Amino acid sequence: MPRGRLRVMLGAAPGVGKTYTMLEEGTRLRALGTDVVAAVVVAHGRAATEALLDGLEVVPRRTVEHRGVELTELDLDAVLARAPQLALVDELAHTNVPGSEHAKRWEDVEAMLDAGIDVISTVNIQHIESLNGVVEQVTGTHQRETIPDSVLRRADQIEVVDLAPEALRDRLTDGVVYPATRIDAALSNYFRLGNLTALRELALLWLADEVDSSLERYRAEHGIDETWEARERVVVGLVGGPHGETLVRRGARIVERSVGGELLAVHVSSQDGLREPNPGALAAQRTLVEQLGGTYHQVVGDDIALALVDFARRANATQLVIGVSRRGRQAALLSGAGIAATAIRESGDIDVHVVSQTHAGEGFSMPRLSGGLTVRRRVYGFAVALIVGPLLTWLLVGLHSEDSLTSEVLSYQLLVVVVALVGGIWPALFTALVSGLALDYFFVEPLHEISIGEPLHLLALVLFLLIATLVSLVVDRAARRSRTAKRAAAEAELLATVAGGVIRGEDTVQALVVRTREAFGLAGVQLFHEDEVVSTDGEPTETEQTHRVPVGDRGRLELSGGDLDAADRRLLAVIVTQLDAALERQELAATASELGPLTETDRVRSALLAAVGHDLRRPLAAATAAITTLRQEDIHLSADDREALLETAEDGLAALSRLVTNLLDVSRVQAGVLAVSLSVVGLDDIVPGALDELSLGPADIELDVPVALPAITADGGLLQRVLVNLLSNAMRFESAGSRPILAASEFAGMVQLRVIDHGPGIPGERRETVFLPFQRLGDTDNTTGIGLGLALSKGFVEGMGGILEAEDTPGGGLTMVVSLTAAETDGSPA
Repeated sequence: MPRGRLRVMLGAAPGVGKTYTMLEEGTRLRALGTDVVAAVVVAHGRAATEALLDGLEVVPRRTVEHRGVELTELDLDAVLARAPQLALVDELAHTNVPGSEHAKRWEDVEAMLDAGIDVISTVNIQHIESLNGVVEQVTGTHQRETIPDSVLRRADQIEVVDLAPEALRDRLTDGVVYPATRIDAALSNYFRLGNLTALRELALLWLADEVDSSLERYRAEHGIDETWEARERVVVGLVGGPHGETLVRRGARIVERSVGGELLAVHVSSQDGLREPNPGALAAQRTLVEQLGGTYHQVVGDDIALALVDFARRANATQLVIGVSRRGRQAALLSGAGIAATAIRESGDIDVHVVSQTHAGEGFSMPRLSGGLTVRRRVYGFAVALIVGPLLTWLLVGLHSEDSLTSEVLSYQLLVVVVALVGGIWPALFTALVSGLALDYFFVEPLHEISIGEPLHLLALVLFLLIATLVSLVVDRAARRSRTAKRAAAEAELLATVAGGVIRGEDTVQALVVRTREAFGLAGVQLFHEDEVVSTDGEPTETEQTHRVPVGDRGRLELSGGDLDAADRRLLAVIVTQLDAALERQELAATASELGPLTETDRVRSALLAAVGHDLRRPLAAATAAITTLRQEDIHLSADDREALLETAEDGLAALSRLVTNLLDVSRVQAGVLAVSLSVVGLDDIVPGALDELSLGPADIELDVPVALPAITADGGLLQRVLVNLLSNAMRFESAGSRPILAASEFAGMVQLRVIDHGPGIPGERRETVFLPFQRLGDTDNTTGIGLGLALSKGFVEGMGGILEAEDTPGGGLTMVVSLTAAETDGSPA
């Protein structure tokens, strides 16, 4: 009997619609004539899901008693006896009741598949064994029910049931996922926007890796070696040298330009172990690869280029990044093609990026303006003359005849031209002289004697020398122009870098100092401003070659370890000008940053004066009027009138006292000198005090504070003041007919207090400013204070090491969330 096929609906979180999608597919297949049964479906009380069960045959569950409680489970025997074509099995990672035939539901599914029954099932990403730890780190929740990755990877088809995090939170708010009593806790804990986004990414990446593995298996089974560019994969070849980090970063930049790209770094070790890299550099490069989100690999091979290309093919890479060989040209000529050349030749359809290691390691350098040809070129010219000359003579002697003199003359003339092109005038003159003598000695009668018997022979020698001189002059002039062009291009690049940094407004001081050292080949560069070192590059040393260049009126640039010619000094003057401008820009920025606090202080002072003038007048006027009336002897007051006036004066003075206390606390918070005394406190010690202070009872506020919550690390007095401020705001803005909610929960080592109202809420653009001093949402209301409550609350909470955030209440309103560290179980502060 053929084995059944497994199809899995994979979701990022509860509520995305896995079960609904499974039932929709079952209904569709049943309409097409497939024999479908619902073996086990967990609808979680969702009406839309339960409605899809209508019309589907449901296999009754078996009842199991466990510890005195009757539980229902999938009846595997009934499903096997029914033998449908397709069984719908919800919650693949479910753990069966102890005493069942199998410990896990996925094992029941395996039995169905072995019986030839196709299965459609569901699972959430948090239940996959390999991702369990990552999910716990993201959500703070440990998942006890897991399923081995191998079970899922054996599935014939895996589909992601995807839903945007915002849409899932909306479904949660509408009561589609959980009952109303669980909505607030779910939104503030597991179903946070960041959590859902991370879980969605995990689900998509896991499936992408599985698709990638399936693609590799298909390619291997069908013997496909060509690269399929399903997604960008960049392989970086590392040798453990000092330039590897540049190669890694180059590869990472290529990956960043594509969606879903992958970075792989590989080091090729030799089989005999003789090619040992720098272990420290290789370790640092491996760390960098991992920091950039890539993976590090090591393979063994004697031919580095072939090993790299082979690895790239096996990884289905689209691009290969390698460094150019540091060997000279003559070394490459002697030992065959270099790594880059071999990799390019063998790469096929893999793009190869060859990065200059000299440029990568040493950075930008300015070409020197010197003579036409370098000493190396002249040495090469003499080498060509001494090697090719004798070989040419030997060849011509062997082919000599009475009619070959013209060919012999032209051959030596060609040699003179070649040497002139390679080495310039002195090797060419040497070659011309030796060639003339060799021609006279070996090919002109009398043979094997050097004699100039006819003027034409002397003319031929003079022509040899003249041709050598003319060709050498042309070569020398071309070399000079080439060097001038390179120098001009380098100067243009340097000036463009300098100008670009200024235009972009970047902090170019350090970049300019680095460029200066690299461009002029210096050992070290130091920039001083008012006798203080503000930037250094390289290893500056005090030597006779140290040059000091003024930078503006108060700075100087010290250059160590190199000589500067006139062209260098001209460029240096441009760099110095830009350094002066950059230093001036830094001074202006520093001055502006110093003025910022003064401007803020001015704003706060103005707001304070306006608030004091506006909000102190009423309680002060009331208290003054009450006391003045009490002191007037010509007015006869009853005992009740005197009591009312005393109460008015007392309320006004109490309001003034609270205002002054809040102002002092705000100043302490802003100055960073708030006195905080942390200790382990329980919410049962804090919440009742805050409610009593506001005279709130069960008719005024709804409490949802579990008794089993752990204690917290906080300052009890400050936390009570925070709750009083938040609760008073909630009471003020609560809509008619509703009560504010004070809820508490534990999440990821934190205890969260949530003060929830169903009022107008706070506009999105006011979310940040609402925590600043002197901010009010009702300026026409003289009873709302001067706008210090939330500013104080945020300062108090942060002083206790916590966080105060504002969130939208589902359905409208504002939720203030206070997050504080849960105390350790042994009673000591966490």
